[in-house]
Amino acid sequence: MVERAFGPELRARVSANLAGHDRLTVPIEDRHAAAVAVTLVPETTGDACFLLTRRASRLRAHAGQWALPGGRIDVGENAVTAALRELAEEVGLRVGEEQVLGYLDDYETRSGYVITPVVVWGGEDPEVVPNPTEVAAVYRIPLADLDRPDVPRIHYIPESDRPVIAIPMVGTHVHAPTAAIVYQLREVAVHGRATRVAHFEQPVFAWR
Repeated sequence: MVERAFGPELRARVSANLAGHDRLTVPIEDRHAAAVAVTLVPETTGDACFLLTRRASRLRAHAGQWALPGGRIDVGENAVTAALRELAEEVGLRVGEEQVLGYLDDYETRSGYVITPVVVWGGEDPEVVPNPTEVAAVYRIPLADLDRPDVPRIHYIPESDRPVIAIPMVGTHVHAPTAAIVYQLREVAVHGRATRVAHFEQPVFAWR
């Protein structure tokens, strides 16, 4: 079994796996560029987790949905600066660019965004304070949960010929784009497997 304790060994392995990953990029064209922070943090047990948020119910777009800290890349920003800014704004976690471990594949959403996932080392004792105007709650999801036998769950919908991905966590099912990104976190960053996720579909409620 792959070691998932939060510490130097995990950081080195994730960094090496991401450095060796032939990352898929998607041209922006008429879409919006966005970035998310896939942030690794410890649980009180010492196990490694990633941060998952529930978006505030009063947001204009994708209210109440499960997400990784992130948003649109502003003028003058790149994926790293945008992801770290959103991480600080949404959950109060401020880290420097030296904590960036690498990148996962770009994911194109139905709502017109190209998301670049930036994998971030959150530190040994991160202080996480959700911003209530953007985030209803923030959770630490153990990496071990991604290795359960029911991950991922795949199904099909009449509106698309692409498989819809979902991952059971936080007492529900989290869908793409978040599910696709954290599944690739498991496959590429943790296990070093050359797994693609761009073909995974989102549920219809996330298309807008």
